[in-house]
Amino acid sequence: MKYVLITGGVVSGLGKGVTASSIGVVLQACGLRVTSIKIDPYLNTDAGTMSPFEHGEVFVLDDGGEVDLDLGNYERFLDVTLTKDNNVTTGKIYQSVLDKERKGDYLGKTVQVVPHITDAIKDRIEAVALIPVDGKEGPADVCVIELGGTVGDIESMPFIEALRQLSFSVGKDNFCLIHVSLIPVLGVVGEQKTKPTQHSVRELRALGLTPHLLACRSAQPLLDNTKMKLSQFCHVEAANILNIHDVPNIWHIPLLLRNQNAHHSILKQLNLLSIATPPDLEAWTRRAETFDNLTDSVRIAMVGKYVGLTDSYLSVVKALLHACIACSLKPSIDWIAASDLEDDTAQSAPEAYAAAWKSLRNAECVLVPGGFGDRGVSGMILAAKYARENNAPYLGICLGMQISVIEYARSVLGLEKANSNEFDDETPDPVVIFMPEGSRTHMGSTMRLGSRRTLFQTPDCVTSKLYCNPYYVDERHRHRYEVNPDVIGVLEEAGLKFVGKDETGKRMEVLELPSHPFYVGVQFHPEFKSRPGKPSALFLGLILAARGKLEAYLTRHQNGS
Repeated sequence: MKYVLITGGVVSGLGKGVTASSIGVVLQACGLRVTSIKIDPYLNTDAGTMSPFEHGEVFVLDDGGEVDLDLGNYERFLDVTLTKDNNVTTGKIYQSVLDKERKGDYLGKTVQVVPHITDAIKDRIEAVALIPVDGKEGPADVCVIELGGTVGDIESMPFIEALRQLSFSVGKDNFCLIHVSLIPVLGVVGEQKTKPTQHSVRELRALGLTPHLLACRSAQPLLDNTKMKLSQFCHVEAANILNIHDVPNIWHIPLLLRNQNAHHSILKQLNLLSIATPPDLEAWTRRAETFDNLTDSVRIAMVGKYVGLTDSYLSVVKALLHACIACSLKPSIDWIAASDLEDDTAQSAPEAYAAAWKSLRNAECVLVPGGFGDRGVSGMILAAKYARENNAPYLGICLGMQISVIEYARSVLGLEKANSNEFDDETPDPVVIFMPEGSRTHMGSTMRLGSRRTLFQTPDCVTSKLYCNPYYVDERHRHRYEVNPDVIGVLEEAGLKFVGKDETGKRMEVLELPSHPFYVGVQFHPEFKSRPGKPSALFLGLILAARGKLEAYLTRHQNGS
């Protein structure tokens, strides 16, 4: 197994995840099979209990793993299906070591960070690297490892030491270290400063790791004298100093790396030049250039509760981008804080209230994504009602589907106090209830998680037509509440149709309003499986409906064209 390690220095948030994904893309384009591991040095076992404000979205895998959003980048860029083991956290490592200590596996030895924790990290990395993720048999050729945080963080020290030991044990031909760092420009002087990167590399080398390549983040392309200075003081060949400067869209980054011969430097270090082919990135080039040249945009109202941090909805944004590009459109997302649509805001912040409603009315379609807790729920209900009554294309995901059920029960059935048990335990009309197998005391991994099958109740529904499958679809879930089966009959009599159910027939997975141009709610998260060039069917349906092209698209596809 060949390993490519990506570390970061100076500051966090430099885009190590996108860099790691892009390196994987370039190596794939050279004919190699690639897998990925993300190391998160936090003590949480996984990302499942983390606030979206704190950490961005929680990405869900087929096997139910709740992981860091960077694994979403890897899946989208590399078109692979990762496992929860591909996300290694301090919590997982310490838990496994403590479990072994309790069982007496260490035979009375004093359990220490070195060697027991570091050995556990190495063993985990080597075992996970062998798991095939691309649908083929046998291990990949290269494992790209991203170490979260920045070099020098206390919590990442055991991982740095374990990776130092790994680099020594696997041999220099099987290990390539790429250090991502920042090259700032001071406004007054206007000079590209290399000192922060010098200090970062010095710290890395003091810990026993020497970078083979530097990936320098900067606003503008690196000047030649900056490269020479970095080469001289960081002990890295000038040819191995890559510049990842700001680009119009992230699909340019693999091209940027290819143009700087990053693949050649990595393949040379890993002794793979003899088996690799020249990188074929034609599809990536077309995709990046297509996006750059789009002029027509579509306005999408995103009504959520975490709109202050767009990373909270990263996969939703990417799925919208993939769908829009398939329709030759640019996404123009109006971020609407759900609470700004509520009557209370009209009193406390009339300007925010007016702006939110103006954005909603000007949008060509409405999307209500998932979320937890009761903040902003009233605003989401108002958004769903607006979309339903004004024939605006609507897509409700997870909570967004439950919101549309609550709104329909209140507005159409006249059940004014209809609600979810999540928001009101005492509601006389619980149209959304807690799932029987859920835990009310433990938060982590107690939801309905991972890939589950949804069976379509009729091949004539819009959703099955969009998926081009009259029978079923497999999508990823993350929820602990569901539509109350007891109210399905009365809701369907009133016109709301549950066209997708789970294999037991008791869990509602997809709802549609046949009298509406496009009004769809899904209990699963279709955004997690969207890929560049292979957009999610439901996001594509939303964008097509926003432009009045859905019927023509469905007719064309039914005719096999």
